Amino acid sequence: MSQALTAGEQEVDALCAKLERDAKAGGYYLNPDKAFARDLARGLAANEKRYGYQACPCRLAEGTRAADLDIICPCDYRDADVAEYNACYCALYVSKAAAEGKAPVQTIPERRVPTEDRFGQKPVPAAALPSQNFKYPIWRCKVCGYLCARDNPPDVCPICKVTRDRFERFI
Repeated sequence: MSQALTAGEQEVDALCAKLERDAKAGGYYLNPDKAFARDLARGLAANEKRYGYQACPCRLAEGTRAADLDIICPCDYRDADVAEYNACYCALYVSKAAAEGKAPVQTIPERRVPTEDRFGQKPVPAAALPSQNFKYPIWRCKVCGYLCARDNPPDVCPICKVTRDRFERFI
């Protein structure tokens, strides 16, 4: 085994351990198929080297953080996918029932909203909707749904630990 491969595998080991810790701390479960989860971690590590962020290894990233914010792991769709299908799109995160082998992991339809609809129209972001005259804007974490009322979003979500750019102005 070459030194580069050993270093790469050590990096994957460290990422797997971090994913496991973060999942457990957040009340989530990683896929119990350790080899499968490890392959996904390899994909996350490769995307981090390629793009500078951990884009979902099962989706086609555009290559810019701003365009791919919704598919940076954990993606914005994880909770809905796990609740409805027992796993997220790439199946890294699974429900408790799936982790215990009591529920099947199913094929999951893509929830990602296209950047344009079939008529070439772009979706309206929540920040463009009319304000309600609140003293502070309300920011929503697009990953876990955490809400906070303050001038700016936090640097790191206190719930799921994603960075500030994963927040959207809610109201």
